[in-house]
Amino acid sequence: MDQLDLVVPVREQPTNQQLRYALRSWQACLPHRRVWIVGYKPAWVGGVGHIPTQQTGTKYANTTAAVRAACEHPDVSEVFLYANDDMFVMEPIDEMPVLHRGPVREVEARYAARASDAYLRGMQETRDLLLALGYADPLCYELHVPLPVSKNGMLLALGTGSHLSVLHKRTAYGVLNEIGGERINDVKVMHRQPRFDRSTPFLSTMPDSFANGEVGRVIRSRFPSPSDYEYRGR
Repeated sequence: MDQLDLVVPVREQPTNQQLRYALRSWQACLPHRRVWIVGYKPAWVGGVGHIPTQQTGTKYANTTAAVRAACEHPDVSEVFLYANDDMFVMEPIDEMPVLHRGPVREVEARYAARASDAYLRGMQETRDLLLALGYADPLCYELHVPLPVSKNGMLLALGTGSHLSVLHKRTAYGVLNEIGGERINDVKVMHRQPRFDRSTPFLSTMPDSFANGEVGRVIRSRFPSPSDYEYRGR
């Protein structure tokens, strides 16, 4: 299979150390053809494709606009890896597998224990949309790992859910295109403590857990050398 491009929506912030180490991890461990930064490109980033976008909406609207821009760009590979700047691949893999989080109803039950917020409402609205379209028990693809997506398939998902204020893009894409995949637990580490699953080849962090937690120390020690995506001295 030809190597896929990596598409990464990036919000406006000048340093973004998570992105720096994500790029290092992808170069070392995740086969890909080209990296595309969509949105804001920090000054230290080089050797990537850049698709500027306006970021004047919510973070959900901004990432939707970024994904659409990537799908509509002629130079981005027809199938690409959709990643975020806080996703790290810790061990070399031959290609990115398709992964999901289990049924939406199970994931929603865990989130419902927290205070209601836009993310949970988006999960519920996306679930209801998929149920109305005949998907009786849709899977959740809202994992903090890269997801292989096709341009046409993602544009279908974005169009189908365009009326939702917070569309869960990964889930809509995965269910509408019936991509299946393997179930895993989410790999996001939200705390500073040393207890987290180190057996998975994938990790993701919050800004605080990356900067001040054990998971951030592990990631930084694993990838100490600059990647080809960094201008030296920045």
